[in-house]
Amino acid sequence: MTLRKLALVAVAVTSLSCVKQVPTGPSGPARPYPLLKETEERETESLKEKREDVEVDTRDFERTPRVVARGETPLVKLSGARARLYGDAEGTRGFDVDNFILLEVVDGSGRVLNRSAVGFTENVLMGREVVDSVGPRAFHFEPGQVDLTSRLPENEPFQVRATVLDYSGVGRVTDVFLVLEPRGAGQDDDLRTQ
Repeated sequence: MTLRKLALVAVAVTSLSCVKQVPTGPSGPARPYPLLKETEERETESLKEKREDVEVDTRDFERTPRVVARGETPLVKLSGARARLYGDAEGTRGFDVDNFILLEVVDGSGRVLNRSAVGFTENVLMGREVVDSVGPRAFHFEPGQVDLTSRLPENEPFQVRATVLDYSGVGRVTDVFLVLEPRGAGQDDDLRTQ
């Protein structure tokens, strides 16, 4: 190889190694936040507290659901992360709920930004508002199957408040964590949540 060809190869190799990588989101470890603690299965009639501002559109069961459990995250920021629900802090387990979790996203002043329902339920109403369902209508959810990213403010602090509600049979919930993951984590699960 001539000296000129060696110089061209050296320039090409140097150019390739200097290509700047543009990050697609935050890096670093996932940030897990406990949302709900496991609650033993209890008969609906034994649950005394009702959520009077919530109505379930059902003909066969009690329309005002009863409170099984409550929980909330601290005030956090999304900061480009992806927010999904898991049954553990490591993001490896799914979770169970009977009947559903009412999720309320609130800002730093406590104002409700939006609401959603996760679980096995008919339409959930609050006044004249029909609460959006996220995830499938089910009692069991695979790890990360419920993606809340689009429901959360991107750059403002927020808190997620969770109330497990039941209106027939028995009520229960397993541990539930809100995990904020760097974008790109769990890409193989993307199609499962669509």
